[in-house]
Amino acid sequence: MSLTGLTAWDPDKACPGYVLYAPMSGDGELYLVGQNGDEAHTWKLPYPPGLYGYLLPNGNLFYGGKVRDDTWERFSSWKRFKGGVMLEADWDGNVLWEHHDKDHHHDARRTETGGAIYLTVELLSDEVTSRIQGGVPGSERHYGMWSDVIVEVDAAGNRVWEWRAAEHLDFSEDVITFNDLRDEWSHANTVVPLPGDRVMFSFRHISTVGIIDKPTGKIVWKLGYDVLAQQHDPSLLDNGNVLIFDNGSHRKEVALPASRIIEVDPRTNEIVWQYQDSPPYNFFSPYISGARRLPNGNTLVTEGMFGRIFQVTPEGAVVWEYINPYFYPDVEGVVTNRVFRSTFYRAEDIPAFRQ
Repeated sequence: MSLTGLTAWDPDKACPGYVLYAPMSGDGELYLVGQNGDEAHTWKLPYPPGLYGYLLPNGNLFYGGKVRDDTWERFSSWKRFKGGVMLEADWDGNVLWEHHDKDHHHDARRTETGGAIYLTVELLSDEVTSRIQGGVPGSERHYGMWSDVIVEVDAAGNRVWEWRAAEHLDFSEDVITFNDLRDEWSHANTVVPLPGDRVMFSFRHISTVGIIDKPTGKIVWKLGYDVLAQQHDPSLLDNGNVLIFDNGSHRKEVALPASRIIEVDPRTNEIVWQYQDSPPYNFFSPYISGARRLPNGNTLVTEGMFGRIFQVTPEGAVVWEYINPYFYPDVEGVVTNRVFRSTFYRAEDIPAFRQ
């Protein structure tokens, strides 16, 4: 059996459908992979990933691209996750809508009004920076400290809403992980528009997932470092719970790094389901990665640093596994098959495949 591509498949237990992913260091290729590991469709877009794409209900692709511009060396890690452009493309890759923002990074979602909500950064003042705790002492001196701003634009690209993390985070509670650089306070990696005029976010540097009430700007729900450790890709489930890829690079009071997938009840902040490997360190991605609940109750997991995408049952059995076979040099010249996150679709979710 090949070491990449499809490496495991239990047809009786795997949820049937397709997985969409973009090699994170690729040139702009996206692949829609069937259960048998075959590529059912591909796209070639004009920008490298910044950092992924997903399908809209109309079958078009919404995609964040990476633009090399005058912000490239803004701070040490910026070029790894910066974006700069988001677009909607049709099934054949024709660009139908495009919006540029040099401050965009990590994530963007299409809105029902035809615009987008996405992540940006802003430079903090020295006074605010001096009040932020944690991180490697003095590491902000060269670049200054940056913090996240969530931006929403309409179909014409006009800003219609903004939310600044620095105006709502708590200096005593929202502390940077001890060995992360102080060039960023929050380091957002996910933004999700929710029903009820709410927005969910994930801030890696302070191990926090939260929900914002858009009209007031208040954080109305928050899960922090007592549970999480450098997490990614929170999503709201149909049962009201939140599914999270909890990376576990520097977990509080736990010496051994290991990742896990957790489902949290936001009413109590209790973990009601989780997946870990046995032993736990066999499953570990220190950065990027994601998890999505599937229609049959399985969970699609992206172990991003190693390009591994797999389905796990509620009981913890791996019933489908695919390793990204495409390796490219990243922005620092390291050859890798990383995948920021992947998404799952049933055949009936894809207009081009409907009978």
